[in-house]
Amino acid sequence: MKGTLAVVAVFAAGCLAGWAGIIDLTRLGETGDNLTMYILYLLIFLVGVSMGCNPDLKRIFRSVSPKLLLLPVSVISGTLLFSALASLVLARWNVFDCLAVGSGLGYYSLSSVLISQYREAALGVRLAAELGTIALLTNIFREMFTLLAAPVLNRLFGPFGVIASAGVTAIDVCLPVILRNSGNNILPAAIVSGVVTDFSVPFLVPFFCSF
Repeated sequence: MKGTLAVVAVFAAGCLAGWAGIIDLTRLGETGDNLTMYILYLLIFLVGVSMGCNPDLKRIFRSVSPKLLLLPVSVISGTLLFSALASLVLARWNVFDCLAVGSGLGYYSLSSVLISQYREAALGVRLAAELGTIALLTNIFREMFTLLAAPVLNRLFGPFGVIASAGVTAIDVCLPVILRNSGNNILPAAIVSGVVTDFSVPFLVPFFCSF
């Protein structure tokens, strides 16, 4: 929870710095745009590093059944389905905007930056930033909901329900809550689902932003 609040605080500080003119990347022109993109590349690189540094990944992937991959596929498919349905009641945003937000799968920091960057050309700076903020808050709420509702989710839908709710965070922030409510034997499922959904975010978000 502290990590989530820290991200929100840093994001708010950045908004205030831009609004107050303390930092204005638009004055740098193309250099400012390139700087943002380079930082984005660095963030995606660090995602790969964090996944590759996990010493248990190879052991876990060797020990699990290929059928377990149906879990992250279901998590991604279900999230995208309900994200598309959300566009029916959110007239301001089209279906691809909603799918881009849902494609964050709980990874609020990366998805919000990707959306703000990739949708700027089509929507303009203001609307792209607004959609990025929606992505940030939506995926933060997903993490917080899982942390708070894990016991109820486990009772109603079983351990896979908690993992599905966590999305990407099944591999990090929400993992202790998942294990505490569902038992240590669910660890391989949580790791596999978290890794696959984590890996999909840098591909799905830009894909839906391209429409």
